[in-house]
Amino acid sequence: MTAVEALSASLEDYIEAIFHVIAQKQAARPKDIAKRLKVSNASVTGALRALTEKGLINYTPHDLVTLTPKGRAVAEDVVRRHEVLRDFFVNVLAVDEAEADPAACRMEHSIPKVILERFVQFAEFLEACPRGGNKWILGFRHYCDHTAGRENCEKCISMTLEELRQRITQGGGKAMASSNLKDLKPGQRAKIIKIRGGGETNRRIAAMGMTPGSLVEVERVAPLGDPIDVKVKGYHLSLRKDDVESLEVELVQ
Repeated sequence: MTAVEALSASLEDYIEAIFHVIAQKQAARPKDIAKRLKVSNASVTGALRALTEKGLINYTPHDLVTLTPKGRAVAEDVVRRHEVLRDFFVNVLAVDEAEADPAACRMEHSIPKVILERFVQFAEFLEACPRGGNKWILGFRHYCDHTAGRENCEKCISMTLEELRQRITQGGGKAMASSNLKDLKPGQRAKIIKIRGGGETNRRIAAMGMTPGSLVEVERVAPLGDPIDVKVKGYHLSLRKDDVESLEVELVQ
């Protein structure tokens, strides 16, 4: 049984809160944790002691709370489950974020890893498949809001085929131009086309989930272009510019 499985839903909420407080303030104090979770100081003290006994945090009364390496891994796993579910609800099911976020918080504690990965794969499939994409999702939102029928299906399929032809033939019959991941700007998303070369760096990149066919979103680029913060398969990664030099990508509209 892993450390994540051994934690109660309540303790997972606490370690997730600690992770976010540290990310925002560079340090976590019990009062900050209590404020974020809207609980009493006594409840926080009890949870911090339990997390300390499990080796997930460093804590002594009246001092800062920090995550151990083991605790950080557990916290990142909880955060990923939350974000994958929330993003799926918002981006695929067209649920308002105000409703999606608390629902994700409740579900994150019990969803099996294999099902979570299917959520990620399905979202990627919709974005990569020419029959899917943002327009398909917007169509689903319209269907939910208006109980639309099938009268527009033929027109929708025709438009999709035409857009696919344009994508394939863009640039005078050539495939859409690929670019390098390091050239993308924050907010842009792309599909990884291939990883040039081999070596230890590329094997490490692939082990992070950055493989051909995967969708990656650039979240932040440092002022000098290094490091580059990206999101792939629900994970947040900070990569050196040299690490992504070999990644060829195609922009996703």
